[in-house]
Amino acid sequence: MARTAANGKKIGVAGQRQLRVGELVRHALSEILARGSLNEPALDGVIVTVPEVRVSNDLKLATCYIMPLGGKDADAVVAALDTHRKFLRGEVSRRIDLKFAVDLKFKVDTSFAEGARIDALLRTDPVVRQDIESAPRDDDASDEE
Repeated sequence: MARTAANGKKIGVAGQRQLRVGELVRHALSEILARGSLNEPALDGVIVTVPEVRVSNDLKLATCYIMPLGGKDADAVVAALDTHRKFLRGEVSRRIDLKFAVDLKFKVDTSFAEGARIDALLRTDPVVRQDIESAPRDDDASDEE
């Protein structure tokens, strides 16, 4: 059961405003990176994906999870984005109308690798694989109706 604060809100669960600001920052940051506004050799010819942005409770810090296409040189891309943090903060604040400019922090997104690892674990266990193969698919359920 989730813990609740004195005002009845759940602790550790992002609110609607945090999620909305995170999506706005993600869209703005991906647009900036797609246009190639940064003059950085580590980012030349690299397509960068921004799968998720998590914003703090006070909406002043955004943790941006970054993954270059193919996953190569992810640490170098994050280091390059860290060097241009002030420029990116200014560009994001121009695109988003907030009271304060959001400070950006960059991290490598490991969710794709984690998902692949879990998928591989599920497929190697013979009992789980048998259950997955024998389970009715969503397509089959809609055909029966």
